[in-house]
Amino acid sequence: MEFIDYYKVLGIPSSASEAEIKAAYRKLARKYHPDINPNDENAKKQFQQVNEANEVLSDPEKRKKYDKYGKDWKHGEEYEKASKQNRGSSGNYNSGQYTTDYSDFGDFSDFFESMYGAGSGKGRQTKFRGQDLNAELHLDLLDVYKTHKRTLTVNGKNIRLTIPAGVENAQVIKIPGHGTPGANGGPNGDLYLTFLISDHPRFKREGANLYMNVDLDLYTAMLGGEVVIDTLDGKVKLKAAPETQSGTKVKLKGKGFPVYKREGEYGDLYITYQVKLPMGLTDKEKELFRELSNIRKNGNA
Repeated sequence: MEFIDYYKVLGIPSSASEAEIKAAYRKLARKYHPDINPNDENAKKQFQQVNEANEVLSDPEKRKKYDKYGKDWKHGEEYEKASKQNRGSSGNYNSGQYTTDYSDFGDFSDFFESMYGAGSGKGRQTKFRGQDLNAELHLDLLDVYKTHKRTLTVNGKNIRLTIPAGVENAQVIKIPGHGTPGANGGPNGDLYLTFLISDHPRFKREGANLYMNVDLDLYTAMLGGEVVIDTLDGKVKLKAAPETQSGTKVKLKGKGFPVYKREGEYGDLYITYQVKLPMGLTDKEKELFRELSNIRKNGNA
């Protein structure tokens, strides 16, 4: 069996610190991850070797044994024991310490393959968490006025979601376990979904409150009258007071947007009246306006 240098696999020196081992492992594990390199057998092999190298070198005790016995560090002590039994009394002694000559056995890999079978020297592969994914969901304001279900396709998979009423523009929610699959039994990554909610032509939204402008004709503004407002919850009739000025604001309590994850609670709707002057006046209307103007002038004189 070919000897695999774990330090070389991770691209680090044998004197590397724990932090250097960890950094090298993360970099290479992501590089060769099967989800990034689908159907690439070479990347798959590299990924397995990277995991195997990290499994050994990141553990101080295992690393110590590996430095002494090489790839077959798991059975190093058995190797020494078997060597002693094989050599019997022919072992060498030096200052009372028994030293074993390993040359009779060839390299560690061949020895352990003959004792335990091919592949026995491999350590348990490290579980690797899948990558997180990011996705965007484009919606209209009316789409998030009520809680509803929607199917989203991410990474080739359909995900059935419940969209809560009141979701904010640019809000991000985490959907656990819907990222890429983990490796070696590791957990899946998560999906981070960003909501992008387009502007509405009539309503401006700030949190749970809505703002809108309502045109008021000159005659209703001057004399007062009934105004019908289209809210997201249906039509509402309002009474405009006589002599309503352009820019006058009115609050409709509870007619705004749903409060996120607080069922039954709504913000307010703020209306700003914009008085519109009449256009295309007839001669008769102009005459009447001149008469009104004169009345105001004489009355204020």
